[in-house]
Amino acid sequence: MERSTTNFPHSRLVIIGTTSSGKSTLAKALAEKISAETIDLDYLHWEPNWAEAPDEVFRERVENAISARAWVVAGNYHVVRDIVWAKAQAIIWLDYPFHIVFWRLLTRTIRRVVMKEKLFSDNVEDFWTQAKIWSQDSLFNWLFKTYWRRKREYPVLFVQPQNAHLTIIHFKHPREAERWLASISK
Repeated sequence: MERSTTNFPHSRLVIIGTTSSGKSTLAKALAEKISAETIDLDYLHWEPNWAEAPDEVFRERVENAISARAWVVAGNYHVVRDIVWAKAQAIIWLDYPFHIVFWRLLTRTIRRVVMKEKLFSDNVEDFWTQAKIWSQDSLFNWLFKTYWRRKREYPVLFVQPQNAHLTIIHFKHPREAERWLASISK
């Protein structure tokens, strides 16, 4: 799906996809190109020690963040979907093959563990937590649990009346997203 643009038509976008599909990376790059704020929902959701923010706190943080004039949101949290999608103009769905997102998750996890990369609220990923794929705390577990469910769930959500205002941009391979992003003029 290629689109050549000189004047990008959207100023409020949401990037969705499974874990490790590249939501945050694309959000940053796109936001820079269209002079918008980058809003990564993980940063608003996670508290120190991997504690989840209470729903009302998370929703308030998101409401404040999307009050900006132009933004690109990275994330899928259903608890804030109603407020984010209602104000969005377009959804970018990164719907990549399983082997690509699995490989990205594996390499990203190894990099983060080895480099002790500080994430949201200064949290750090732990190798053993991720290696226990049967654990609810493992992102690999999350990938297996949500990958196929999202493929079924998103098309149903897109056709809901409350989402009729959204332009859906669907990428099935990272190369498609890369070409599309390159076609957008600053």
